[in-house]
Amino acid sequence: MKTIVNHGLILGMICLVATGLLATVDKATRPRIEAQARLELENSLKDVLPEAVSFEPVTAPENNTLLYYKGLDAARALIGVAFTAQGKGYSSMIETMVGMKPDGTITAIKVLNQNETPGLGSQINEVKTDVTILDVFKGKKPDTARKPWFTEQFSQKEATGLEGVQSITGATISSGAVIDSVKQKSRQIKELLTHG
Repeated sequence: MKTIVNHGLILGMICLVATGLLATVDKATRPRIEAQARLELENSLKDVLPEAVSFEPVTAPENNTLLYYKGLDAARALIGVAFTAQGKGYSSMIETMVGMKPDGTITAIKVLNQNETPGLGSQINEVKTDVTILDVFKGKKPDTARKPWFTEQFSQKEATGLEGVQSITGATISSGAVIDSVKQKSRQIKELLTHG
C-alpha cells in the first residue's frame, strides 16, 4: 500500500511540473502566435483586395460576431469587402477568404485552410506550372508569381453566378464545396451591403 501511495505522489509531482512547464511555454509563445495570425490575416485580406489601403471589421450588433471586413482606399471610400466562407469538402472543412466589390463582383479568393486528399482535393490550392524537371536542369525557373488555377477562375465573376467555374476532375466534392460556400456567403454579404 505504501508503494502505491509513493508512486502516486511521484506521478502527481511529475504531472504538476509538466503542467507548469506547459503553462510557461504557452504564456511565452502566445504573443508571437497571435502576431503571426494577425500578419496572416492582413496578408490574406491584401491578397483578395489588393487595392485596399486599410481594412475595418464589421460585426453583427446583436452578438458581436465578425461579418466581413470593409476594404477602404486612401480617401476612406469603400472599394470592396473581404469575408471568409467555409464548406465541407471530402475530408475536411475548406475555408476561403473572398474579396468582393460592392457590386457583387469577386476580385479574388484564397484558400486559407484545407486538409483534402493530396493529389485530388488538395488541387484546389495547386499552382500549375509548365516547367519540367528537364527545364530546371537547363536553368529555367518556375514562375513564383503564379496563383492556384482553380481559385483564379473566381476573379471578376459575379458572386451569385459562379456556373462558369470549372470543377477539378476527380475532386468534385472539394471544388464544389468551395464554389457553393463562396456563392452562399457572397449572397449573404451582398444582401447585408444592399440593405444595411
